[in-house]
Amino acid sequence: MQSLDLRGVTCPTNFVKAKLAMEMVDSGEVLEFYLDEGEPVQNVPRSLEAEGNRILGLEKVGTYYVLTVEKA
Repeated sequence: MQSLDLRGVTCPTNFVKAKLAMEMVDSGEVLEFYLDEGEPVQNVPRSLEAEGNRILGLEKVGTYYVLTVEKA
């Protein structure tokens, strides 16, 4: 599974980077994104889901979150 560390990346740049990563994989593949608290963890999952992708998990790990997404 591929991972992309978006900690320290502000909105909306973090969503743009997540969207580009999703475009690079085939349908059905799963990616992990590391996100900061606040706007990133609120906006990135919602935006990726709005594009038709499936959120498989969102887990807090210490001071950040791990978002697991399956490409539509």
